[in-house]
Amino acid sequence: MVKLRLKRCGRKQRAIYRIVAIDVRSRREGRDLQKVGFYDPIKNQTYSNVPAILYFLEKGAQPTETVYDILSKTEFFKEFRISFDKKRKEKQES
Repeated sequence: MVKLRLKRCGRKQRAIYRIVAIDVRSRREGRDLQKVGFYDPIKNQTYSNVPAILYFLEKGAQPTETVYDILSKTEFFKEFRISFDKKRKEKQES
């Protein structure tokens, strides 16, 4: 299974995260399938490669909670009418 998750890079105390499509069994710094964006929490900047993200979501990739929150802040899911709310509500209830 493929997930969209964060991969840490940058130097000490100045972390920058890449949003990558990666196999679930790989570790955080493992080999990714494709880089689909980045997130800088210090400057609060986000870049996302929309066609690549849509491609992986159509193929069944699941975003982690953090990536979901980052993408929802940029109103990614409202624009493309992709809904993962059902699964998120189920997780919050249990």
